[in-house]
Amino acid sequence: MNDVLNTTENAIPTVDLADFTSGDPIRKADFVQKIGKAYEEFGFVAVVNHGIPDELIQRLYNNVQKFFALNTDTKLHYEDRNIGGQRGYTAFGREHAKGFDSPDLKEFYHWGQMVEDNDPIKKEYPSNMYVDELPTFNEALIDAYRAFEASGRNILASLALFVGLPENYFDDKIHHGNSILRAIHYPPILEEPKKAIRAEQHEDINLITLLVGASAEGLQLLTRQGVWRNINAGPGEIVVNVGDMLQRLTNNRLRSTTHRVVNPPREMWHTPRYSIPFFLHPRSDMDLTCLESCINEENPLHYEPITAGEYLDERLREIGLKK
Repeated sequence: MNDVLNTTENAIPTVDLADFTSGDPIRKADFVQKIGKAYEEFGFVAVVNHGIPDELIQRLYNNVQKFFALNTDTKLHYEDRNIGGQRGYTAFGREHAKGFDSPDLKEFYHWGQMVEDNDPIKKEYPSNMYVDELPTFNEALIDAYRAFEASGRNILASLALFVGLPENYFDDKIHHGNSILRAIHYPPILEEPKKAIRAEQHEDINLITLLVGASAEGLQLLTRQGVWRNINAGPGEIVVNVGDMLQRLTNNRLRSTTHRVVNPPREMWHTPRYSIPFFLHPRSDMDLTCLESCINEENPLHYEPITAGEYLDERLREIGLKK
């Protein structure tokens, strides 16, 4: 059984994205090494000066809370179970972590890519579901989606440099990629829970995940030493972690770290938890074949070739969102 290390210090390094975008080659190079080594060691970093305005984050959270406060019938109007939860509302009990049968204790809302030109990839994506009752909810999701995309593009550019690729390596692969903005609501605990976990341990599927500070604590990562450590984003920080697609592409050089969400202390059971991750995905035809620069005698080839679309379908079936 894994131990839990409670600490008032953040378990992960903090990086300043302004160093990468500063135009100063020394600051930029230092950032590349710092974030790359952090992902080799932890798989998670906290990022400051990430480019997502505080006003937008607050507006997003305010509107997410308003949506989940709607009655169940209204929310179910925005659920389409024929598209595997890719857009709109997903009710309680629909999703479970890979390797677990019991569902996570959450409901969520998905907002996806907005293709506004003649890119043929548009036909791959379901339409977003606009909530008639809350037009400001739709506006906040659109604005946040674009801000997360821009921030994530810079982070991937730094990681491309770290593994010996051109800085713009990911640009065409994530342009109109299948990224998802997910607003999650974990409800208050009203009786003795059957388990201590709100969302079972898992790894993310995508390239990277950007998470703005949740409304309550509970996120933990599993260290290489098998210890669970609390992760708390401080003021002005977002948490960014490596997903399985990037781990696969880099042949396990950059780590997709196991994480979970645990129940709060008993005195906080009455409080809900809201969390808004942005899962940055590439286009479905991106080749996830391991990079030659990440294969050597000490780190031999770990994965067979696969595309991002094929890998995503495989994983969605494993977590119950696709048949």
